[in-house]
Amino acid sequence: MPITPATATHSSSNGTVEAILLELVDEDGNTIGTAEKLAAHQPPGQLHRAFSVFLFDERGRLLLQQRALGKYHSPGVWSNTCCGHPYPGEAPFAAAARRTYEELGVSPSLLAEAGTVRYNHPDPESGLVEQEYNHLFVGMVQASLRPDAEEVGDTVFVTAAELAERHEKDPFSSWFMTVLDAARPAVRELTGPSAGW
Repeated sequence: MPITPATATHSSSNGTVEAILLELVDEDGNTIGTAEKLAAHQPPGQLHRAFSVFLFDERGRLLLQQRALGKYHSPGVWSNTCCGHPYPGEAPFAAAARRTYEELGVSPSLLAEAGTVRYNHPDPESGLVEQEYNHLFVGMVQASLRPDAEEVGDTVFVTAAELAERHEKDPFSSWFMTVLDAARPAVRELTGPSAGW
């Protein structure tokens, strides 16, 4: 696993672990400050910048990931290819590409902006809240996956019909359908009408 700011152990001069900071934003997506990651997700939640990635193979199938059981937020549920938070001052596009590689061990062969969506989704299991201004990205993946087991429990490529079946029987992240629906116009443009998205 590559050592990055997200995976390295940070210690300050007094021996404590440094907090991961998120970028707080207003309703228009303008940066207004920072907050520690866990604090930003405590009820009622603080509106912060996030991103969601949807990668497809050449057959128009969406790559889903099952979040690792060890994650403190929404462990074990299925979700989009990759999601996360830019560091303060980091461009969402750069953060999306970085985290896709950190989590799945692959760089997208194509990655394009697909708009933004703002939502407020409480997670009943953890009690945490997703108050996010989310930057959406769609793209293609052609290389073999090498998932980081600390981040990803499993992966699967699904057609639109297979996703509908899976969504009825398997647990998904609280934000999944919101971000997918917001990204659908870009997904359809990428995959074409025959893929059924």
